[in-house]
Amino acid sequence: MPASNLEVVRSIFARWERGDFSSATWAHPQIEFVMTGGVSAGGARGLAPMAEAWRDVIRAWEDLRAVPGEYRELDAERVLVLLHTVGRGKTSGVELSQIHHEQGVLFQIREGRVTRLVLYPDVESALADLGLAPETDPPQRASNEPS
Repeated sequence: MPASNLEVVRSIFARWERGDFSSATWAHPQIEFVMTGGVSAGGARGLAPMAEAWRDVIRAWEDLRAVPGEYRELDAERVLVLLHTVGRGKTSGVELSQIHHEQGVLFQIREGRVTRLVLYPDVESALADLGLAPETDPPQRASNEPS
């Protein structure tokens, strides 16, 4: 029985949470890799270009880990993960937790392989790009309801 998209994403994060970014067996050979915002914004298509782009990002960090906080199945092909990263700058010693807040990663999956991976620098960017509202927003009151 093939794994569900959520199981695929959870298995990826099982490694990333330990700081193991060495495998891309989960990725389609022609994966579209997109980094939005920040100094590393850009994209790549294919396994080798994705690996090179990702190496450029993680090269500056020690003990880098991606810790998932929330998984959202958006539709039959897409899973959004809200996460935070943990690590320390190799040169500066700065802890990522001091400079980063929660981020978003979108996985688009077909036949058990990730065909598109989008990294967002923050949750707000991810939700806005996907046309989603934060689930933690309080319900809006009707104008005639008492406060």
